[in-house]
Order: sequence, then C-alpha cells, then structure tokens
Amino acid sequence: MSVRKIVIIGAAGRDFHNFNTFYRDNPAYNVAAFTAAQIPDIAGRKYPAALAGSLYPQGIPIYEQDELEKLIKDLNIDECVFSYSDVTYNAVMGVGAKVNAAGADFTLMGYKNTMLKSTKPVIAVGAIRTGCGKSQTTRRIAEVLMAHNLKVIAIRHPMPYGDLEAQKVQRFASIEDLKKHNCTIEEMEEYEPHIARGNVIYAGVDYEAILRAAEKDPNGCDVILWDGGNNDFPFYKPDLMITVVDPHRPGHELSYYPGEVTLRLADVAVINKIDSADFDNIEAVRNNIEKVNPKAVVIDAASTLSVDKPEIIRGKRVLVIEDGPTLTHGEMKIGAGIVAAKRFGAAEIIDPRSFAVGKLAETYRLYPGIGKLLPAMGYGEQQMKDLSLTIEKTPCDSVIIATPIDLQRVIKINKPCARVEYSLQEIGKPDMDDVLEKFIKGIKN
Repeated sequence: MSVRKIVIIGAAGRDFHNFNTFYRDNPAYNVAAFTAAQIPDIAGRKYPAALAGSLYPQGIPIYEQDELEKLIKDLNIDECVFSYSDVTYNAVMGVGAKVNAAGADFTLMGYKNTMLKSTKPVIAVGAIRTGCGKSQTTRRIAEVLMAHNLKVIAIRHPMPYGDLEAQKVQRFASIEDLKKHNCTIEEMEEYEPHIARGNVIYAGVDYEAILRAAEKDPNGCDVILWDGGNNDFPFYKPDLMITVVDPHRPGHELSYYPGEVTLRLADVAVINKIDSADFDNIEAVRNNIEKVNPKAVVIDAASTLSVDKPEIIRGKRVLVIEDGPTLTHGEMKIGAGIVAAKRFGAAEIIDPRSFAVGKLAETYRLYPGIGKLLPAMGYGEQQMKDLSLTIEKTPCDSVIIATPIDLQRVIKINKPCARVEYSLQEIGKPDMDDVLEKFIKGIKN
C-alpha cells in the first residue's frame, strides 16, 4: 500500500490530539502539514519533532487555513482531516467542498480512534457552543464530588498558545503555576477558577501523557473531570457525559459541529441560563434534546450573577468586558456583563469599537457581530497591551468585568471596576446531586 499524505485542518487543539492518537506512529500515513484557524499566531510555527515522534524528525509545519487548496496541490495531498470545533455545518462543508474540488478526500474523525481510556472514573463536561456555561457546570460538579471527600483532578481541553514542546504536560495547583507557565488571559480564565476551589488542573498538548500524569497526581486522584473546550467531544472515554445547552442560541444544538455530536453523546443535558432566556427558546431547546437524545436526563439551571460593587454600575456609563472566545467564534451577543448592566441600572452601555486599537481593532474586523461588548482578548502580550489601551481610550465612568478572572490582576485598568461572577444553580429536580449519586456510589464501592 502507498502511504497516504494528510493535511490536518485545525486550531491548535483537536488537531494535535487526532495526530497524537491516530497518526503519530502510523506508517500508513504521512502528515505533511497542519493548518490553523480561529486562534491568532499559530500559523508559521511547527509541531515540534519532540512531540511528533520518530516518523517526523523535522517536525510538521503549520500553515494558515487560507493556504489549504494550494497545499493540497503542491504537496499532492490525498486526504484532509477536519479537526476543530464550534463551526456551522455550512462552514464545515464549505471547507469540504474546497478540499474535494482540489482533489483530496475530506474526513471527520469520530471518537473510536481518538478517545483514550483512563484507569480512573471520568466525568466529561461539554457543550453545544462556546459560552454555554461549561466551566461553571464543571465547577459545580467538582463541588459535589469534593463534598463527598473525593479527590478531583480536572483536565482542560487544550489551549497551547505558547511553546508547544514546553507545554506537553502542564500542572496547575497554585496561582504561581499560572505565572510559571506564562499563561495567556484565555488560559487563566479556565485554570484559575479550579485552583481557587482547591482542585488541581492539567492541560497541555499530549493528552495521553497528561492523563497518565493526572492519574498519578501527588495530591491523589479519585475522579478525572474533563473540562471541555468550544463544543468538542471529549478526548477521554467518559463514564458520565454531561452536555450544556444554551436557550439564548436555540437551534444551534442541531446546526454546529461537533456540538450535536456532544449532545447525542450526553447522559445528562443541562439547559443553562433559563433565568434570562425567553420561554419559547427554552422549549425549543428542550424539544431538540428530546428529538436527538430522548434518554438524556435533563437538568434546568440558572446562571446566577453576583456583583462585588453594584454602586459602580448604577446610573453610570459603563464599558462591558466579556470572555473573548465566547464573543468571537462563540458568537454570543449577550453575556453576564450585559445582564448585570441592565439588572443593576447602568445609565448607558458604551460602544468601544471606535476606540479599539491594534489587535483589538483587528478582532472587531474579523468578528463584526460582537457589537457593543469588549472581548477580553489576551492570546499574547501585544493583545493584552491593546486591551488595556482600548479600555483607557473608551470614554466611560466605570468598567464591568464579566470574565472568569479579575482582569485587574493581569492588565492595567485606570477606571473603577465592578466584577461579575456567575455560577450554576439547578432549578427543581433532578439536580446535580441526583445525577452524580449513582456515580459516587460506584466509586466508593
């Protein structure tokens, strides 16, 4: 048999995992390139030889996805493997059309060849879109497990934006670890809330090595808690799969890849944000769950807000800052910051777009649907500087920070700030205690 030449179409996450689990040591394939989308400054680098294995002593180059059709022809590519998440079906098949028209096969990998089996019980949390509330759901699950004296190790979907070789396996047990690993804002937003609640979290690039390290964590490990990213399905085979859906985006659970896969895999579906969503939208989501996964247990939940300084909001002209990826490829138009601004009586929400500088201005150009929100983009030092300067230039009385971390700790903000925090609150029955009861009994027995 001839060796098939492959391009893996990705965004520095699922693509690397698919390579590591299926292609890395497989002589039947030659992965000639990765392509990159969604995340800035990934293209132009290499997947390093130290991670790529003996078949790739020079590593593997990473190109912009815009170069895909040229790569197929120049490198005589046989097959392209689509390997990133939170994309419309139309966008996925648009890429597929380009690949097929250039002469190559187009592939979507399932979990059979990519899910790893743990020696520990695994709970996986996913969602049908970015920004549904996976992280707050994961934190709620951790609280229940820890209340039963179980040692929880969280593993986060990859966010390898720096030195890939150095990020092979990362362990975060303290705020100092965030500094040691030079974390971006996006990474801190995901890791810090776990650390604050007392559980260790792992992340990185090689998820087989990460899993084995987590299973043998020096603090002990009773349960692996997979904290999913975007709307991807888990890298580890779950014993319990929990998927969060969002009634602010009804219908997206059946029209985005691979969110519908994640919903179909769910043992439990959490309808979050019902406190701020329209009844008809909640029912539309509920009906779609019933349509594709009638066996799933459904939990109704609210995303409850708390504000440390409501007086900074009331009657003020406010700038609202939300989580970056939720606003960009997550396409959210309303988040916790907007809800807080309205609930606590802001006089006006200031539009920051005309004051954006540098990479922030570029973000608005790439994602024009963001609207009057400021995305907390911080994939690198320059973006963080541009974020700080944009805040400074925006004429407002105060700033609402609705990100999972306090931005004042990592960037300079020269205006009064109110911080919004949000958590999952189940409404009625069944609740998280109910769905975890059998799982916990299985561990203790």
